[in-house]
Amino acid sequence: MIKRVAVLTGGGDCPGINSVIRAIARKALKENYKVIGIKNGWKGLIENTTIPLDLDSVSGILPKGGTILGTSRTNPYKNEADLKKAKGNFKALKIDALIAIGGEDTLGVASKLYKDGFKVVGVPKTIDNDLSATDRTFGFDTAVNIATEAIDRIHTTAESHHRVMVVEVMGRHSGWIGLEAGIAGGADAILIPEFPIDIKEVCGLIKKRHGRGKNFSIVVVAEGAKFKEGSEILQEERLDAFGHVRLGGIGQILGDEIEKITGFETRVTVLGHIQRGGSPTAFDRVLGTRYGVKAMELVLEEKFGQMASLQGDKIVSVPLERAVGTLKTVPKEFYDIATTFFG
Repeated sequence: MIKRVAVLTGGGDCPGINSVIRAIARKALKENYKVIGIKNGWKGLIENTTIPLDLDSVSGILPKGGTILGTSRTNPYKNEADLKKAKGNFKALKIDALIAIGGEDTLGVASKLYKDGFKVVGVPKTIDNDLSATDRTFGFDTAVNIATEAIDRIHTTAESHHRVMVVEVMGRHSGWIGLEAGIAGGADAILIPEFPIDIKEVCGLIKKRHGRGKNFSIVVVAEGAKFKEGSEILQEERLDAFGHVRLGGIGQILGDEIEKITGFETRVTVLGHIQRGGSPTAFDRVLGTRYGVKAMELVLEEKFGQMASLQGDKIVSVPLERAVGTLKTVPKEFYDIATTFFG
């Protein structure tokens, strides 16, 4: 029987992680299992850094943002020595099962470990909502709410100063945050990675608004968006441990182009890490809790290599390999709904 369960959180921090940790610990302790937390993601497994998770350590963490376990973007499969240490510590800690809470990269490592013979279960975590095989990732709802509130606030200053306001949001290579926050915030144009930017069309929409007496406009752009004849805009070309570039800067470039072409005063706001900080929404707290309980149930049932997933209103399990196979991007039919309100 499995008696010792470990939990780790990797990748970017995300509102709702602590609700998952709390649910796993409470469910495990209720079943008389011992729970340990691995500090700072896969880095903690490499360095053998852990803390006990008992009732006291998870008490009061439900409304807190971030993760009490810490996180990192460490990839043990990038270095053979690190991988050997991680696998050795898995055994040295006498871990009967590991629950990995993360996005594409963290769960990608979890999937590989499972294939290498280790007992692993996954929980989907990312504000980007880009993981396949689940309808929603926790943290996404909070990010959209934060971005929507920011757009609401920017509306008032845009209208007061008769400006075009460009709001850059996160999302990496998917446009879910930009799309939903843009729709909810009443943006006049929403630009996302799935559909390259036609700058003439964008400026045409803005001029059309001005032509009918609307002397301000709100343009929401996702950090991974790119122009039709161009590539992604990068903050730096250096790759992280998982081979990713650091996106950012599209907002300022777009704003400069809009002002140059239209002649309208334009300002840019980059929301950045604000979107994934602070207290999670009620939806994310509940979803995280349901994911945590389901993950522990999978451990109890010895259904390894699986990830907790939201399908409709039900929490089910899907293979980890399927969850990290491809990114979930915005379909055209959903984007078409948004374009109804452009300009």
